[in-house]
Amino acid sequence: MKAPSFAYSKPQSLAEAFELAERPGAKVLAGGQSLIPSLNMRLSAPELLVDITGIGSLRGISVEQGVVRIGALTTHAQIERSAEIRKHAPLLAQAVTHIAHPAIRNRGTLGGSIALADPAAEYPACLVALKATIVVAGRDGERLVAADNFFKGLFEVDLRPGELVVAAEFPAILKEERSVFLELARRHGDYAIIGLAAHKGAETRFVYCGAGATPVFAKRASAAKDLDTGKKALEKDLNPPADLYNSSATKLHLAKVLLTRAWNTLTTSH
Repeated sequence: MKAPSFAYSKPQSLAEAFELAERPGAKVLAGGQSLIPSLNMRLSAPELLVDITGIGSLRGISVEQGVVRIGALTTHAQIERSAEIRKHAPLLAQAVTHIAHPAIRNRGTLGGSIALADPAAEYPACLVALKATIVVAGRDGERLVAADNFFKGLFEVDLRPGELVVAAEFPAILKEERSVFLELARRHGDYAIIGLAAHKGAETRFVYCGAGATPVFAKRASAAKDLDTGKKALEKDLNPPADLYNSSATKLHLAKVLLTRAWNTLTTSH
């Protein structure tokens, strides 16, 4: 199939992008690795495609005063190659290798993944685990949204009409902290059957992807004092939806397998 006809605009500034994005029927294009297939399958039919890839200020990775900031147009490949991400955000460094395949990682962007909010995607779970802040902006200025509150439902996020994801910010990992990302998929690069972003800092946070309509923070398991209690608590934290190949019970079992692996990794001494 071919995409439906639409108007196209490539703004060179955020102000121009905000104005275009507010128009009825407008859809923002970042990396296009999810949007273009949905256009071709006629799952999306925008009247106006707003291509923001020309806005250089939305690219880049920085670490200042203990805060990691990743611009929305930073590609998966740039995150994968970044020495700063490996050092200061090892959770993302581990997660990015699970995203699709190199050709897609070269084009797909952090902001595109966040704004799409696919429940099987890796980044949203990582950002919730790291207690990240999503920086969104529109004509009226910037606002900061906690990752816990940004992902609201299936492909639904806290973005108002005309707003864009500008960046994600989160604390750089401290010396005594640990992170691990684990995922089970039928084949490498496939969507996750179940995935787990785990971070142990002042508190331990186990956050699953592929376990619900949004990233699922397993609060009871995260608060457990031992692994057996955590695995039992997971039965109350998760009610993963079945898919074409796996029942809910199978996915819960696999979630416990990942919890065991993550628990052992986080509690192993340096």
